Amino acid sequence: MAKMRSDCPISCSLDVFGDKWSLLIIRDVMLRNKFSYGEFLDSEEKIATNILADRLRLLEAENILIKKVSPKNKSKFIYRLTKKGIDLLPIVIEIMDWGAKYNPGCPRKEVGKRIKKDKAGLIKEYSQKLKRQFG
Repeated sequence: MAKMRSDCPISCSLDVFGDKWSLLIIRDVMLRNKFSYGEFLDSEEKIATNILADRLRLLEAENILIKKVSPKNKSKFIYRLTKKGIDLLPIVIEIMDWGAKYNPGCPRKEVGKRIKKDKAGLIKEYSQKLKRQFG
């Protein structure tokens, strides 16, 4: 469990998922169908292996991700979001929307365009998909 800096709910939340790398891992599982260590390493932000391992441990300890043996390759692990992790979906979508709105260098891609058109519908669709994966 992360050490809490204060009893402020914003601070407590940021202590769990508020660093750049944790949010990008959560994004990859939620929106980019990445589930394995190798897939996370291949992300465009180029996370270092030691940081990736640390953040995966933290997200697992915080019950945001669960690690399972891959059904396709028994010597490989995959990560899935827990209910607690899935509940971060609206927050991640809002961060994406804010980033696209205020950063001209970050254009809206497919998901971003869908957020702008029907944010509530997109959240509902992805939430249902993630819950099916969790089960």
